[in-house]
Amino acid sequence: MQGIGNDFVVIDAYSQAIELTSDQIRQLADRHFGIGCDQLLLVEKPTNPSADFRYRIFNADGGEVEQCGNGARCFVRFVHDKKLTTKTQITVETANGLIYPTLEDNGLVTVNMGAPQFEPSQIPFIADANAITYQLNVADTEVEISTVSMGNPHAVQIVEDINTAPVSVHGPIIENHPRFPQRVNAGFMQIIHPHEIRLRVFERGAGETLACGTGACAAAVAGINLGKLQSPVKVMMRGGNLNICWNGGNSPVMMTGPAVHVFSGEITI
Repeated sequence: MQGIGNDFVVIDAYSQAIELTSDQIRQLADRHFGIGCDQLLLVEKPTNPSADFRYRIFNADGGEVEQCGNGARCFVRFVHDKKLTTKTQITVETANGLIYPTLEDNGLVTVNMGAPQFEPSQIPFIADANAITYQLNVADTEVEISTVSMGNPHAVQIVEDINTAPVSVHGPIIENHPRFPQRVNAGFMQIIHPHEIRLRVFERGAGETLACGTGACAAAVAGINLGKLQSPVKVMMRGGNLNICWNGGNSPVMMTGPAVHVFSGEITI
């Protein structure tokens, strides 16, 4: 499946018991020797009685992560296509709490991603105090970043032009920066006007992807916090566009976009 170019191997572990090792996940994610994907998603029975399903996310490097926004939309499409539910709004358990995706009448999917977190300890990010922006030393250059958790950690910086932004060079340095104990997703945001941005994201454990749902949420939230953006925000990425709404404070971030089935099959591992 794919959500604006962010592609996934999605496995039904709800109707059958499946356990995958990190090596097996890396094999499945390999674009030359496996199927190929940015992330692998497992659809499981919930452990939380309030949830309809459990959603587990593994990056291409085999590591499990807390959240994936584009994957959440594909998750909803998957459970409907497989007739695992008839609900249009479902409650999904993730490693970082519950999310509430809704399948819209027009085929798009809206996900209530919950409220963003800014406290450094919640991201986690090493800082003396909570601030709107921070200075981060990257390859002997000071860059200004906003940090936010959308269930996973993000560092967002404003750039003049995403086409010339040093994503491939600075992305892995920021991802593995010692001030982010659990690594981080690095976002590079170009502001077009208060309701529209362009975005590239170097994702933790996956490298630069064509799109990042939580990265789009984090960028919109960071821009609104800085007073440079206003909700709703159209986020344009190389794989397509997302619409992000956030009313500030502890209100939830709402993300709307497509989710597409590409093909189904079987593989022996």
